[in-house]
Amino acid sequence: MNNMEKKKTKKHFKVGMLIKSILLVIVLCIFMVAGIILFKANTNPDAVPDVFGYKPMIVLSGSMETSIYAGDLVFVKVVDTSTLKENDVIAFRNEANTVTTHRIIDIVYEEGQKYFKTKGDNNNAEDANLVAMDDVEGVYSWRIPGLGNFLMFMQQPIGLALVLLVILVIGLAVLYIVNKKDEKKYRAEDEKERREFEEYKRMKEQQRINQDKQ
Repeated sequence: MNNMEKKKTKKHFKVGMLIKSILLVIVLCIFMVAGIILFKANTNPDAVPDVFGYKPMIVLSGSMETSIYAGDLVFVKVVDTSTLKENDVIAFRNEANTVTTHRIIDIVYEEGQKYFKTKGDNNNAEDANLVAMDDVEGVYSWRIPGLGNFLMFMQQPIGLALVLLVILVIGLAVLYIVNKKDEKKYRAEDEKERREFEEYKRMKEQQRINQDKQ
């Protein structure tokens, strides 16, 4: 194997290691985030768990369309509620102790306390109750369309089983393809080395024959 081929092999090895390292980091990050959410959910079941100051929430209704759709996964940022202003989209706990994500349409004061008047963009009327500052979970930051539906599907036993099965099949398929590719590569390298060795022996034998003739 010449220097150019060695460099290519070394480069291929480095790229492969880089890809594996990136995948490992992604998997570790997912496990870390999941661990944080589970820990906070168990230690304080009445609060929405946050990860690095952001709270993931599944949207169940279309009251905020066309900004946010039912089935989206939204992330709200934990903020100082005193900084909230009109037109901010906030997530808050309502009288049923469920979380709603609506827009602030007005700020009012009653008996020296600050409250937010809210409304869904797709609703005809404003919310019946004012939102106290202590009921605010955070301000809407961004969303992943449709991911909430997928997460709800995974909460069902059949959904989780199907997802795990798909992941297993994909993982086995990738492993099979990688192994076949490596096997083919190693066979080609072994065959090349064998041919080089045979050529080396042939040359040595020819040199010996030439020397005998002399």
